[in-house]
Amino acid sequence: MSDLDAHPEEALCEPTAGPGPVAELFPLREVPLGGVRGVYVERVLPQRDLPTVGAWCFLDHFGSPTVTTTGASPDIDPHPHIGLQTVTWPFNGRIRHRDSVGSDVEIEPGQLNLMTSGRGIAHSEYKVAGAHAGHGLQLWIALPGNSTGIEPHFEQHRELPVYEAQGLHATVLIGSLAGTVSPAKAYTPIVGADVRLDPGAEVTLPLERGFEHAVLVIEGEVTVGGTPLTAGPLLYLGTERDEIALTSTAGAHFALIGGEPFGEELVMWWNFVGRSHDEIVAARNDWENHNLDRFADIAGHSPDQRIPAPPLPALHLKPRKRRIGPARD
Repeated sequence: MSDLDAHPEEALCEPTAGPGPVAELFPLREVPLGGVRGVYVERVLPQRDLPTVGAWCFLDHFGSPTVTTTGASPDIDPHPHIGLQTVTWPFNGRIRHRDSVGSDVEIEPGQLNLMTSGRGIAHSEYKVAGAHAGHGLQLWIALPGNSTGIEPHFEQHRELPVYEAQGLHATVLIGSLAGTVSPAKAYTPIVGADVRLDPGAEVTLPLERGFEHAVLVIEGEVTVGGTPLTAGPLLYLGTERDEIALTSTAGAHFALIGGEPFGEELVMWWNFVGRSHDEIVAARNDWENHNLDRFADIAGHSPDQRIPAPPLPALHLKPRKRRIGPARD
């Protein structure tokens, strides 16, 4: 899953200090992948007023039961990435992932699939024949400046650690949660977890005080630190929380993301995460000019299957600043 908008907006995500504990809801927006007749997803990050949560800079909920369906193929042809890690976390369905470093794997529920683009990678994602179209999350993690030039690589983790408390089961995808550490390679202090609450759960989840956190409900209802939350919007919790109280009458399934506030400017456009307009232009030119040193071909795909990059905007980007207010009653 990727950002295949034919007219992507360019955004400068400025570094910012943590705002302290807040409770801000950010709405989802439906986004068509690959044009108006494409597959739709629900996107909650980035937001105009919240471009990142820690190093997390992108969050799509695909295959949601409330999203528009068109019958279009979910297959995504070869396309490029720089400066980020992609996290694919399916709840059901099977996806075939192929990339320019030679990976050819099936992505299945319960497996973490982590692709680190570094200086440049290309990949494709196709539904496995006979399998469900799929339901899950696609996320991006921005690489810090000292890691953007690393060689691209791919990881698949079939066994992940679980943090458990009374009525709570949290699979730690990446980073650490309450002392439970994922084996996935992280380049910044971060946490990503798939959390399930039993019916009637009343539990306190420990958090890292220096992190900012956000919650996205996938299914059910949960009260998070006094804020009722259902599937759809992203609840941003800010920083300076040692723990968060969770209650759920009928049970709930949600994603928790967080990390140290990202202290670097980011330029995000199409499938690229960089530090300047010129860096994005160079990456686009390398893709369009079929620069094999940066974006090697993918076995099993012909060159004419490559998704062309959209045209760049005529103007240079403008800063995108956070506007996070005080906690709401």
